[in-house]
Amino acid sequence: MHKASALVTGASRGIGRAIAAELAARGFGLTITSRSEGDLRALRPALLDAGAPQVELVAADLANRDAVEATAKAHGATFGSMDALILNAGTGKAAPIDGYPHHRAKQTFEVNFFAALSLLQASLPLLRLAARRDKQSAARVIALSSITGAHAERDLAVYGASKAALLSLMETLTLEEAANGVLGTAVAPGYVRTDMSAWVTDTVPADTMIPPEDVARVVGMILDLGPQTVVTRIVMSRAAADVYAA
Repeated sequence: MHKASALVTGASRGIGRAIAAELAARGFGLTITSRSEGDLRALRPALLDAGAPQVELVAADLANRDAVEATAKAHGATFGSMDALILNAGTGKAAPIDGYPHHRAKQTFEVNFFAALSLLQASLPLLRLAARRDKQSAARVIALSSITGAHAERDLAVYGASKAALLSLMETLTLEEAANGVLGTAVAPGYVRTDMSAWVTDTVPADTMIPPEDVARVVGMILDLGPQTVVTRIVMSRAAADVYAA
């Protein structure tokens, strides 16, 4: 019997950690990545207790192409195929367009888009194989975008542009790979209650932010869909904000 597996990037905290816990509870075998091996080792027992039959750890900087390929190979060596790829690792700085440092813009795209693209490319053979093995489910690629990728937000032009690229990537992935059973979805939330959003809590109180567990529930919903159904993007708004605001 085919046992489902998933690779989750940026899994050691925040949204990635909540998604890894959701998938563990669903019985997925997991490969989890972050740059800190210590954080991954600390997380593994909780995921095993939650229901993951096996948890593979890969400490890597996914901005490095060699690390990307090694991560996909590690997952394949352990699980043989990949039912879900969760592209969650990300970075970003707030600043107006006028004078935004070019080197920082390049770094943002390297982490938020190019690393995701590289890992997707390296993982496609495993995703296609999983889809062939289980005709009742599609292999799913879920990219954590941002509401700023769908709706403009002051001072987040570069971050938003990198996240908008993920929206396009998931739509195009579905066009190109649906015949192979691989479907893409971008989840684009407003501010989520994580360390990454701590910088804005003076104007956006933490208790008005989206809980990371809600993002994980949306990921779980996508994984529950049958192979005939695709949702290429889901925008999640905060109840305390304008529907188009982060």
